[in-house]
Amino acid sequence: MAAPDEEFRLFDQCKFCIICSKDLHPSTAHQLAATLEQHGGESVIYEAPAIFPPLHEFTHLISTTIDFPTFEAAKNALIPVVKPHWMHQSLSKRKLANPRQYSPDPRLFLNDVVVTCGDIPEGDKDAILGGVLAKGGLYSAKMGQAVTHLVDLTTASDKAQMAINKGLKIKIVLPHWFDDCLKLGRRIDERPYLLPDPEILRAAADAPIRSTDNKDMIGASTSNPTNLPAPVMSRQMRPKLDVFEGRNIMLSPDLAIGSHLLNSITEIIEEGGGSVISDVSNADILVCRYREGVAYRLASRLNKDVGNLSWLYHLMTYNTWTSPCRRLLHYPVSRTPIPGFRGLKISLSNYVGEARAYLENLVAATGAECTKTLRQENTHLVTAHGNSEKCEAAREWGMHVINHLWIEESYAKWKQQSVSDPRYTHFPRRTNLGEVVGQTQLDKSVLESIFYPSEDKEAHTSPRRAMHTKDQNTTTGKGSAPMQGRQKKAQVPETDNPSVASETPRAANKSRKISDSKKLETPARMRLTSEGKENETPSSTSSRRSKDAAAARLHEIAPDIALYEKEMKRVGGVIYGGRRKTDEDRVMLDKNSKKRRSTEPQDEDEEEEEEVADAKRQKKSRPPIAMHLLISGYQKWVGNMKKEDTDKRQLRELGIQVVQDARKCSHLAAPSILRTPKFVNALAYAPMIISADFITACLKKNELLDPTEFLLKDQVAEDRYGLSLEEAVANAGKNKNKLLRGYQVYCVESIRGGFEAFKSIVDANGGDCALFRGRVSYQSQREESDDDSSGDEGSGRKEVYLLSSVAVDQMRVWPRFRQMVESIGKTPRIVRVDWLLDIAMSQMLRSADDYELREDMANTVEE
Repeated sequence: MAAPDEEFRLFDQCKFCIICSKDLHPSTAHQLAATLEQHGGESVIYEAPAIFPPLHEFTHLISTTIDFPTFEAAKNALIPVVKPHWMHQSLSKRKLANPRQYSPDPRLFLNDVVVTCGDIPEGDKDAILGGVLAKGGLYSAKMGQAVTHLVDLTTASDKAQMAINKGLKIKIVLPHWFDDCLKLGRRIDERPYLLPDPEILRAAADAPIRSTDNKDMIGASTSNPTNLPAPVMSRQMRPKLDVFEGRNIMLSPDLAIGSHLLNSITEIIEEGGGSVISDVSNADILVCRYREGVAYRLASRLNKDVGNLSWLYHLMTYNTWTSPCRRLLHYPVSRTPIPGFRGLKISLSNYVGEARAYLENLVAATGAECTKTLRQENTHLVTAHGNSEKCEAAREWGMHVINHLWIEESYAKWKQQSVSDPRYTHFPRRTNLGEVVGQTQLDKSVLESIFYPSEDKEAHTSPRRAMHTKDQNTTTGKGSAPMQGRQKKAQVPETDNPSVASETPRAANKSRKISDSKKLETPARMRLTSEGKENETPSSTSSRRSKDAAAARLHEIAPDIALYEKEMKRVGGVIYGGRRKTDEDRVMLDKNSKKRRSTEPQDEDEEEEEEVADAKRQKKSRPPIAMHLLISGYQKWVGNMKKEDTDKRQLRELGIQVVQDARKCSHLAAPSILRTPKFVNALAYAPMIISADFITACLKKNELLDPTEFLLKDQVAEDRYGLSLEEAVANAGKNKNKLLRGYQVYCVESIRGGFEAFKSIVDANGGDCALFRGRVSYQSQREESDDDSSGDEGSGRKEVYLLSSVAVDQMRVWPRFRQMVESIGKTPRIVRVDWLLDIAMSQMLRSADDYELREDMANTVEE
């Protein structure tokens, strides 16, 4: 009989590096090595702080963690990093298992989950399995020792009873747990979802949600600690460190630490076998505070480890190497804010301990302001769950209520993320999201594209070259002359092009992956100029800059190009609301939403003819836009989306762009004076108001007619509303959207017409509108907000208005409204909605006396 290694050499042609860590002891590593070699593999055992062997020699790395120095390099080289379980599964299957399902990367947050399903619908089962496999988990059709989670609706199923009767250590969870995990992109605690008595089904909606301490954030809540951590402050308490053994560390002058602390840090590093040097070229690690300066850029481009003081202290405390990109505040910060974050005022709620301190410091690092209390002037509320009085108040005041993932991912991508993304507005019912704070990691490709691009692109892509004229990693200017000269030279085009400095330059994201480079192929000539010629003369510098800028712009709009090409392949498709893909103002659907199709069937010949017509329209140059037209109440389009689509295309060919936003319109067309939100909002921007007959006439004659011949005249409506349309437009031009500046207007929740309609009218005229639900909380914050804004125009106004009617449910909140307003020393005025509409329609202020409501009017005034 053949020996085992001759019979089955599964790992032949494979060479492994087994990386020891606190979870993978050297004795276990030697056992793994013996098994691998028995089945034809070669192995090397690595123990820190030894020098890591050449990475290219290995086909696989075996590790229980990604906290080893060459993880990023292995990922970029497409060398799989797997947990030891991968080897056992490969042997049991007698083939190499998929390494993705066994990765120790915490971003694959379900990599420790082996799931099986009980009696749940097939559709739910397929969705759960797809999500689990995509996030690193495994599926087992049968119950077994390897299964960690059973998904079921009750404990009455056969699998659930088997798990209970046999005492298997399996968590029986509702499908809701996987749903919430996948929505957030994070693994949350299973306890609220555990059968037989899941908390999410029995707890009341207003029951308090327990807060949890996040131990993972200890030592990572600030980017600039002031003291050494307790375990390393004295020789008696100090553990024996080997994390620095054989490493050269440079402490940048921009840390601005005192000589006593500097000597203490140097002593600790040298006791651990490391060296503190001042030459970044010979350093293995750079510790600095800011993402700027020659030393920072040089170390980053050479793939050295770059972290801040907090990261250095973390290594000292735990004596275990971890990447400075693993935690957001372990990496140097930027002096300039994330584009769009300057001026934001963000408040935190329901986060405690280190997690709260971490988020406060992270908000400051983005360039926004973190306020201790919630005020009406706040723009965002970041909360760990949505079940609190503070959250309700924020929603009433029209703030964005999101979870911490919005802040973390905006910081990691150095770009403000959309607050409408469902991931940022999802709050599991019985989970405090403080438990998953700090799991977001920095993306090196983003850092490279923005903060240390390659030298040939540095002048065009870095937003801070124009702002820093000297090396800010050194206070004495000791950088080498060639480096300083190169830096000054790179500043010239930055200063000439302020738009580059004000935007996040995604174009410089030079991906390391081959697959990414193939996503967009530029013309050969443009590719040559963007990469640079070998023998370029000085006279071509200006031309080269222009071509580089063009190439950068092309990369920036790459997602739009890809989406356009995708839509071009759609046969005669109708994208949304009857708009065709050639329409300039069509609404773009989210890629995950369902595409609406035309309700009228077309045969293949008609579709081909339509596609040819579309192509011809693309080739035909359209006339410039002569007017931006907002249309309200045009009856010929009501219920006929196909005609609306055709007519809008014809209008565009005549130079008329139909818009939906009142702020963008130059002309307003309507059959008569209307009180629709479109009409009233548009009045505030002083457009030319014309009759809807103008549209009909232009379409009939197929030419752009003179709009002054179609000015809207409606004497009946002017008499009814007591206004002159001509005077209203003239007044709007003088008001410049400031008619209601300083006015504070509230709406009752059940206001006829809807709160959003009245809020848009108040906003268009410069006022402040909020929803009033009868709450009298956060009075001190309101009062402070009023005091803070005392210098603004109109802030001295003593009246606060409530739009209401005499309906019984609306009258109930009147006493609370009066109590709230009087408590801050102002006068409450409860008025009919006509007060606001008449002001907005006439563009003239009107006294509230004729519109005021009182309790004794309940039987005399109609709702």
